[in-house]
Amino acid sequence: MWKEVLITPDTPVVKAIEIIDRAALQIVLVINEKGQLLGTVTDGDIRRAILKHQSLDEPVREIMNPNPRFIYKDQPRENAILLIRKSKVRQIPVLDEQHRVLGLEIADELLEPPARNNWVILMAGGIGSRLKPLTASCPKPLLKVGNKPVLETILESFVEQGFHHFYISVNYKAEMIIDHFGDGSRWAVQIRYLHENKRLGTAGALGLLPSKPEEPLLLMNGDILTKINFGQLLDFHQKNQTEATICIREQHNQIPYGVVAIHNNRLKQIDEKPVQHFFINAGLYVLNPRVLEYIPAGSYFDIPDLLKSLMNKGNEIAVFPVREYWIDIGRFDDLERANNEFSEVFR
Repeated sequence: MWKEVLITPDTPVVKAIEIIDRAALQIVLVINEKGQLLGTVTDGDIRRAILKHQSLDEPVREIMNPNPRFIYKDQPRENAILLIRKSKVRQIPVLDEQHRVLGLEIADELLEPPARNNWVILMAGGIGSRLKPLTASCPKPLLKVGNKPVLETILESFVEQGFHHFYISVNYKAEMIIDHFGDGSRWAVQIRYLHENKRLGTAGALGLLPSKPEEPLLLMNGDILTKINFGQLLDFHQKNQTEATICIREQHNQIPYGVVAIHNNRLKQIDEKPVQHFFINAGLYVLNPRVLEYIPAGSYFDIPDLLKSLMNKGNEIAVFPVREYWIDIGRFDDLERANNEFSEVFR
């Protein structure tokens, strides 16, 4: 499949994104007319471009890495494994003596997914009022998308990537969630529960953890479906050396009217149906263990409150743009869309 990710320097970034998603190799290789490697574009390059609000119609030469890591065809595969582990890249182009691309070594094919000891906390205590009457008899995390509950798909996404320590916060119809997931032995993982006797908000349940973890923990809403690589997210968090990382999603909103700018009763500008670009909270976070000290025990406390407390104390918060598939199942049209897309996205 590596031949599918060969592109020219003039290829628009948006086309590169389509190729990355279709080939599922998380990279495109930029070559010249002779097939020689000029550079690479990875998820990280695209995320940085999104954060800078660069146009996705720009050619990839504007965002590519012109000095990528590579190996030559006669080098043993152990060299690729060593380079992957040392530089923490996920793909290594294979070149001939003329610098022409001959193949691509993929970390996931060379290495088993590492067993990750990071705790994963899945927030599943919400009422799901916007999805009534469906949630009158079933908690939202157990609503089926495709052929299984939303929360089960989330759990399995983490399990496939090497995570095995889970906490699920429960409140509304908690017994149904506990009955379904049990202790996690069905997935060969450990699942424990944080019982909210009252609503504690999106961060308050963390105050119920029985102890402090030794490594950064992942916190995720139990009504989100995404194809994000959680290992990449953790690597990003550790590289940035911040107390917390929040995942964000770029959103576009077209104003259906002409927007008028005025000054002193005079028209200065009119912009017909402009498109606004902004970032929204994607409901997934990485938190260092020390962050738990900011959470009051037994009190209602939301994630925005936690992040504001951290920033007020001078801590920086990293942002990780989610460009992969992502949907928040909060409304009926979201649920319908997720069902329509499930078999294609989570096959």
